Amino acid sequence: MFIEQGVNPENKFWKYLVGSIVIIIASFLGQIPFLVALLYGVFVNKNTYPSDNEEVMHFFEPNLTLFLILISFVFTFLGFYYVVRYFHNQTMLSVTTSRKDVDWNRIFFSFGLWSIFTIVSTLIFYYSSPESFVVNFKPIPFAILVVIGTLLIPIQTSTEEYVFRGYLMQGFANLAKNKWFPLLMTSIIFGGMHLFNPEVTKIGNIIFVYYIGTGLFLGIITLMDEGMELALGFHAANNLISALLITSDWSAFQTNSIFKDISEPQAGLDVILPVIVVYPILLYIFSIKYNWTNWKEKLTGRITINETDIL
Repeated sequence: MFIEQGVNPENKFWKYLVGSIVIIIASFLGQIPFLVALLYGVFVNKNTYPSDNEEVMHFFEPNLTLFLILISFVFTFLGFYYVVRYFHNQTMLSVTTSRKDVDWNRIFFSFGLWSIFTIVSTLIFYYSSPESFVVNFKPIPFAILVVIGTLLIPIQTSTEEYVFRGYLMQGFANLAKNKWFPLLMTSIIFGGMHLFNPEVTKIGNIIFVYYIGTGLFLGIITLMDEGMELALGFHAANNLISALLITSDWSAFQTNSIFKDISEPQAGLDVILPVIVVYPILLYIFSIKYNWTNWKEKLTGRITINETDIL
């Protein structure tokens, strides 16, 4: 069983606290290239130092900004790998899936399904409200975006999935000895991680319904499928296809995408609809395809271990 693979007497919960600190430090180290480039632009090119996060996001050309943001996740992933392999003495497979090997067909199916939905829904929004969009397509910048996005966005999304649905899910299972608490905690922390996204400032705290709801959805499909493959595919499609299709002045990723949303953002059905309608439909599709059963036990059941004092 996937979540139980990290639960054993040697994997004390305090190790996950220390491991999380190491991963956070690796993430900060990964932000050094962005800081160096920023300081170079200020002191060498005599540009004005940005006064807020919005100015930071517009300081460089979009492709360079995206590259500098995403490269930090390479450092984070390396920090995560070190913690799992040499601090917890686990294999990467054990924090990926309960299967003997990673099921790439599951990853590709989830990626393809959400890619199709994202493309179709974007086109529907575009043709139903064309005044809210402008065509932003420029062949060469877009080609560079495709290369950067294809190489680095899956690293970003996979890093987040490994940390939340793999590492922390198993970590909280060591603490709580059940499944509902890891599911809830990783979803809340995942949502909180987006606190400083520009979308929060523009749309308001209601967007955390979407962020936490997405974390909950990803946690559910991980627990029900006994592995992260579906979550890995979904998350990669969500970020990559979105980055290629559409951008805006207030989105987390500033990209040389095909379309640019010029409308004034506001909280509406587009925030709540995925959580209450689209995600349940996806859960139904996955459950039928992969014959999911015993939902209550897989999502809320107890975890039996050999030692009662995990702390």
